[in-house]
Amino acid sequence: MSLSLKIKRVPTVVSNYQKEEVGRRSGGCGRNCFNMCCLPGAKLPLYAYHGVDSTSDEKAFAELEDADIPMAFLDSLILGEWEDRMQRGLFRYDVTACETTVIPGKYGFIAQLNESRHQRKRPTEFRVDKVLLPFDGNKFNFTKVGQEEVLFQFEASENGEVQYYQNAPIDVENSPNVVAINVSPIEYGHVLLIPRILECLPQRIDHESFLLALHMAVEAANPFFRIGYNSLGAFATINHLHFQAYYLAVPFPVEKASTKKISIIDNCGVKISELRNYPVRGLAFEGRNTLQELSNMVSDTCVCLQENNIPYNVLISDCGKRVFVFPQCYAEKQAMGEVGTELLDTQVNPAVWEISGHMVLKRKKDYEEASEENALRLLAEVSLSEERFQEVKALIFHSIFCSLNEEALDSEEDVEVQFAEDLLGMKLKQQQGSHSAMVAGTHDCLVMQ
Repeated sequence: MSLSLKIKRVPTVVSNYQKEEVGRRSGGCGRNCFNMCCLPGAKLPLYAYHGVDSTSDEKAFAELEDADIPMAFLDSLILGEWEDRMQRGLFRYDVTACETTVIPGKYGFIAQLNESRHQRKRPTEFRVDKVLLPFDGNKFNFTKVGQEEVLFQFEASENGEVQYYQNAPIDVENSPNVVAINVSPIEYGHVLLIPRILECLPQRIDHESFLLALHMAVEAANPFFRIGYNSLGAFATINHLHFQAYYLAVPFPVEKASTKKISIIDNCGVKISELRNYPVRGLAFEGRNTLQELSNMVSDTCVCLQENNIPYNVLISDCGKRVFVFPQCYAEKQAMGEVGTELLDTQVNPAVWEISGHMVLKRKKDYEEASEENALRLLAEVSLSEERFQEVKALIFHSIFCSLNEEALDSEEDVEVQFAEDLLGMKLKQQQGSHSAMVAGTHDCLVMQ
């Protein structure tokens, strides 16, 4: 069944220049933006991360933990630059004044009252039936932010050592990765990681961009610093590739949720689990050897979801060691009129933070009445049904298995048999009860019998 869906959207303003949706003039736009008209001669701080040699087992997660001194510097850099922008008055409101509480109950959901995110929005139309859309330079994108909103460049070090340059030229030819503020922050230190900003990539994860986000989580080395991603159709509001991140000094409920192991893939050391007894069905990936291996596994999953037009959210947790992936369907239900008025009136869009257990509420009434029951009612509309989730899971495992087989053919290595058995079991479940709306992707690969 093909759906063409559109719903009213009110995306949060992430830049002070977001209201300007016209193209830039050549020769300079007069306001020091982050586009080719204003970048020549511009400089920014540059943090060069050590660039783990992920092909070597010697560069494992255990070794990353030993580099406390250089990695802690990124944490200080983010907070220092963010505080500087706050003192300069670049934020649209003071997020530190927002009330926050932990909701009593089994899960420990966190509720925040952030009325400013409700009051400082502009209405727009946004399609939700496509996870992948081409980049549109006429709409707001991050090349239109002011250079003062960009904190620093984030690149791999050429010599493998952490380096920092206070005033580094912006390498326009190689399209830098940059970290910028979100001027409508959810929490303290709320920033945006924008990979290869000048390439104007649409909001879609690829292997290179996801590895970059993992590196940022590892380098920050702070368990309270999490990185999130929202696909189109799962409440991303800007179709320009970006991740979000902020600090919250309490555990997210999803981080405490129990899991059931699905498989450990021996040749790449990644453990894949399914969330158990959590209101949103999802997968958890845990890296055991190298950052590259974990990144490849999650990237393959995200690419699979994108190619099959399944909206999803991602949370990078535990300093880059754990990654949660949540396929979701709230926007689809909303567009089809299947979400109750009571939930719609809250104007809460359940993106990665809400799914992970941090409820950003926009009305005082909802904050005062916040309860575990209300949170569960919202998240129940986000989660795929058990039948649909099993189908999506089988689709993901099929994609991962194809990728592993291709790598095995290239390297003449064997793919772990247990993983093939797990895949077969899920495909049998899928055959027993197939969802009519599910469309499998096309994959050309060798399948182990």
